[in-house]
Amino acid sequence: MRQLILLVLLGAPLAGQVEAGRMEADARAFLIDLIKLDTTNPPGNETRVAEYLAKVCRAEGIEVELLGPEAHRKSFVARLKGSGTKRPLLLMAHSDVVPADPKLWTVPPFSAQIRDGYVYGRGASDDKSLLAAELAVFLDLKRKKVKLTRDVILLSEADEEAGSTAINWLIANVYPKIEAEFAINEGGGAMAVGDQTVYQIQTSEKIPTRVTLSAKGTAGHGSLPRADNPVVHLAEAILKLARAEQPVRLNTTTRRYFSELAKLPQYSWVAPYVEKLESAEATDAIALRDAELNAMLRTSVSPTMLNAGMKNNVIPNLAESTVDVRRLPNESKQEVIERFKRIINDPAVEVLPTVGQDMPATEPSSLTTDLYLAMEKIFGAQDGARVIPFMSRGATDGSYLRQKGMAVYGIPIFKRDGTESRAHGNDERMQLDNLSRGTALLRRIVVEVAEAR
Repeated sequence: MRQLILLVLLGAPLAGQVEAGRMEADARAFLIDLIKLDTTNPPGNETRVAEYLAKVCRAEGIEVELLGPEAHRKSFVARLKGSGTKRPLLLMAHSDVVPADPKLWTVPPFSAQIRDGYVYGRGASDDKSLLAAELAVFLDLKRKKVKLTRDVILLSEADEEAGSTAINWLIANVYPKIEAEFAINEGGGAMAVGDQTVYQIQTSEKIPTRVTLSAKGTAGHGSLPRADNPVVHLAEAILKLARAEQPVRLNTTTRRYFSELAKLPQYSWVAPYVEKLESAEATDAIALRDAELNAMLRTSVSPTMLNAGMKNNVIPNLAESTVDVRRLPNESKQEVIERFKRIINDPAVEVLPTVGQDMPATEPSSLTTDLYLAMEKIFGAQDGARVIPFMSRGATDGSYLRQKGMAVYGIPIFKRDGTESRAHGNDERMQLDNLSRGTALLRRIVVEVAEAR
């Protein structure tokens, strides 16, 4: 079936698409195949992807390993050997996807249907498109016998979307198999700003730090209002926290980001504030004008869940709210929680860390490594391009590798479709031309940092 897809893609491109070479056609066929493998997390079943990758790579004479403690949740690792004169390059992407409700989609989420030049399906953009591109480039290096100065490692890790158990297991048990000087990961993005394309290389990421606000009081009949009603105390605490201005803290990535962004005509209004980003004048102006930029300056707070009461005429003795906090990487969890307690200032309300995934806070990846400079060079050579380091609001498994000292970069090889982002949303999709161009860009970057000359 995959050969038939390859022939279709090679011989009869859809209207509006460019002719694809073998590597680009491989990436398209791989993406279609990968989408059809349901790896919804939970439960994951990422071994389906690991076994698929193993079959493809073994057919090319590449040795592979399926790693992990659970039979149905294996990660995949393969390696192309270089001369060893330089440390390895890691190509990583996760194999699991978030749930999809078929009732809210116009196509079955795991059908990989192609319409108007797009392939639709859960994982089309997050993160099976990157995995497909990395696999295609990996095979192309092998087929063309590219001489390498460094090993190139391909990693597909399980459980990125829920618990990051796979990357933590790999680090704790088989880290030498994935250890590298630097890694290419998800998290970057390319977008059109006027007549320019801005390539945002993710070098840092905010840290998910969920907390629970828990208010306690005396249960009683709803006909008798009480001063210690926990619903009232919780409501006031939520408002105080949501409306409070969190402090601004910059790092090397965000300082550079605002400096470069201000050079774009559409963001010239930022220029007067670049040298005083921590001032009230700057933060107030940015907060009023651009929520995305405001979120890059400070820890963000979003109440997302409420739980209180069991009957409409009973005052409960407990009311709780879950708050999705994305803290800056240069703030500690305890520092944030203590600040929240001061803001709420109510002994009836506890601020508690939510049990679950605990991602590390790390320093941004360097802007001077061979990989970053190669990306800056290659992306910058595109027509009307600007390259900017970027701190993402979302988190990835890259933070665990940064904690180990590895420089990890979210690579912006795929252009955003206007202002649209359907990752985790309904009718997730990837334009096939976008995938082809991105795969070609990825190969140029890999060759720039790994080929022997």
